[in-house]
Amino acid sequence: MRGYGDQGRHEPVTVNRANRHRGEVETVIDGERRILCLTLGALSELETAFGAESLGDLAARFSTGRLKSADLIRILACGLRGGGNRVSDADAAEMAVEGGVAGAAAIVGELLTVTFQTGGVAGVAAGALAREETTASP
Repeated sequence: MRGYGDQGRHEPVTVNRANRHRGEVETVIDGERRILCLTLGALSELETAFGAESLGDLAARFSTGRLKSADLIRILACGLRGGGNRVSDADAAEMAVEGGVAGAAAIVGELLTVTFQTGGVAGVAAGALAREETTASP
């Protein structure tokens, strides 16, 4: 993913900036600017992973703000793949996110907010993650 053999050229991570109207979020992960997007395929993958019967069930799960670190990894990985990044969940788990767990939670909160665009369920999830972030700080 980082280059093309001995040519020293690097694969472009993104060509354009994120379009929030399409549900895209831009951030730096593992030292590279990346686009994340929860496409329909990514959302379907999350429904299956979390045993959700519908998008509403999935959104309700996220609105609790009670996400495990494994949940953050899965959502980040799905968002990265939806944004055109070729990464597995294991790859995403090894990537460095500025701010650590709190930084990952902030990215996930922003991703959920732009995906659902209602301010309702996703807004609650983002707020809960932000509260978790501030209470987790020393």
